[in-house]
Amino acid sequence: MINLSASGASEAFVHPALFYRGQADYLAGVGGFVRTALAADEPVLVAVPGPRLDALREDLGAGTTGVTWTDMTQLGRNPGRILAALQDFADRHAGRAARIVGEPIWPGRSRAEVREATRHEALINTAFAGRPATVLCPYDVLGLPAAVVSDARRTHPTLLEDDKSLLSPEYADASAVCADCDDPLPDPDGGTPWLSYTHGELGEVRAFVEAWSHGTDLGAARRGDLLLAVSEAAANSLAHGGGSGALRLWSTAEAGAGAGTGAGVVAEIRDGGHLADPLAGRRRPALASVDGGRGLWMIHQLCDLVEIRASDSGLTLRLHMTAS
Repeated sequence: MINLSASGASEAFVHPALFYRGQADYLAGVGGFVRTALAADEPVLVAVPGPRLDALREDLGAGTTGVTWTDMTQLGRNPGRILAALQDFADRHAGRAARIVGEPIWPGRSRAEVREATRHEALINTAFAGRPATVLCPYDVLGLPAAVVSDARRTHPTLLEDDKSLLSPEYADASAVCADCDDPLPDPDGGTPWLSYTHGELGEVRAFVEAWSHGTDLGAARRGDLLLAVSEAAANSLAHGGGSGALRLWSTAEAGAGAGTGAGVVAEIRDGGHLADPLAGRRRPALASVDGGRGLWMIHQLCDLVEIRASDSGLTLRLHMTAS
């Protein structure tokens, strides 16, 4: 495994993609990264899917008390939550070179999730620019579609494969990758009417969502989460989206936030707003912040997947929530 915890790498941000083929390759690459960081007494966060997490812990054995372990299938169920968690870890170890393993894309992810996880991978480069940290991102090249691996070459400046470290010739600016992620959202099956709203009508939006949600598979707690998320999105429309917006709601047999997770619901909000900061909602807002993405932050925490589409005509948010 290439030594990414050497002193030369600790002075700046490093974001390599590790292309692995099978479990042995995975344990050698990721395990070697963790061992090197621990030997250098550097703080380590490992956020990978549960089965990989278990295998790593067993392979590394004793002496890993300095590692923070996180199941990425929980943390990254909504890819929009991942970045804040990585930054929080780095902030807790300010003044030290944080070492992070983050695997946000794995076989079985839905197409919508992969899109938002790819956006996340691109935005890491913007969010961590200039910080002394390394975020190693493993990619299962045997289990993932070729297009996903190709996108990894665009979102990571460095590629690790076959014990070689190379600069990626396909590496692209985050804005270009995010623009490619803004492909059109598919329309739901069947007729789904829109509810238009403007100033003074937030109460009507809340009443509409609350009444509609009682006919879904959502339990009481999840209905409350849906109501709060849509309320935050509609309030953003009124404050930042031209003073009006439109909402539609529908149920799904399979929710957008992961294959096999069961029934769920989707809420889509459209308005005339623009996303000036692509990191809005993905970074934890300061307590004193008034206009720093607090609404989007809350939406990301409440929903299982948030799809964002920005265009010249306005902003679209598609909020996915599963019944369980």
